Amino acid sequence: MDLTNAQRAEVLIHALPYIQEYTNKIIVIKYGGNAMINENLKAAVMGDVVLLSLIGVKVVLVHGGGPEISETLSKMGKKSEFVDGLRVTDSETADVVQMVLAGKINKSLVNLLENMGGKAIGLSGIDGHMITAKKLDERLGFVGEITDVNTKVITDVIEKGYIPVISTVGFDGNGNVYNINADTAASRIAGALKAESFISMTDIAGILRDKNCPDSLIPCINVSEAPQLMREGIISGGMIPKVDCCVDAIRRGVKKVFIIDGRIQHSILIEMLTDEGIGTMFI
Repeated sequence: MDLTNAQRAEVLIHALPYIQEYTNKIIVIKYGGNAMINENLKAAVMGDVVLLSLIGVKVVLVHGGGPEISETLSKMGKKSEFVDGLRVTDSETADVVQMVLAGKINKSLVNLLENMGGKAIGLSGIDGHMITAKKLDERLGFVGEITDVNTKVITDVIEKGYIPVISTVGFDGNGNVYNINADTAASRIAGALKAESFISMTDIAGILRDKNCPDSLIPCINVSEAPQLMREGIISGGMIPKVDCCVDAIRRGVKKVFIIDGRIQHSILIEMLTDEGIGTMFI
């Protein structure tokens, strides 16, 4: 769409109150799903993050990488097993998770942000002893339940003007490495930072009253309403743990939490800098 210069100016003026609201505030973005796989969407997300950073928003980017981990394991001749949606992680798989998340994916995202004019530093939950964990369930092996989040390394990086890009592996005092669910890690990091908002990118439009009707999006949910929506089956399946993370973030002091559609280009900017927004907000 071609805009005239006057229209461009109008867009910026409309965004101004939102820019003022978020300047110098911390925003945690959980990045995953289709927006990580599709190259055009990936470029749009990285562009959004750089833009927000340049207008003074302190963005923390937390990423997953399940499909790439499965692909790497498959190349090694190792089959991926899941229990209740979580990857069974033996010690060899934990090494692969660390290699793919903290290595390949993390550094490629940092590189993309830098190439777009941003300043980024890649971190994992092991760096600065950020994410302490213990075994979530013996059946799952080295899948971690977070016991503590130390934000010092994150705030140090932010204060130096960099975008922290965080891969979700954790550690314990015995030298074990844990695979941590990215939604859970992002939510806990947002809570520990007392972030202004936490944005979870998913592959759906948000919470739909009728899952077959895209027009039935629920734009705003009070956390007290979530259990009833689960009982009614409106929040179901894979959305339940995502919503639990959103509710947990609010309870830990995050002001606003959004589930947005990562399949739409510039969904982050639409949610943060326009009147309409795009997904479901939790308050």
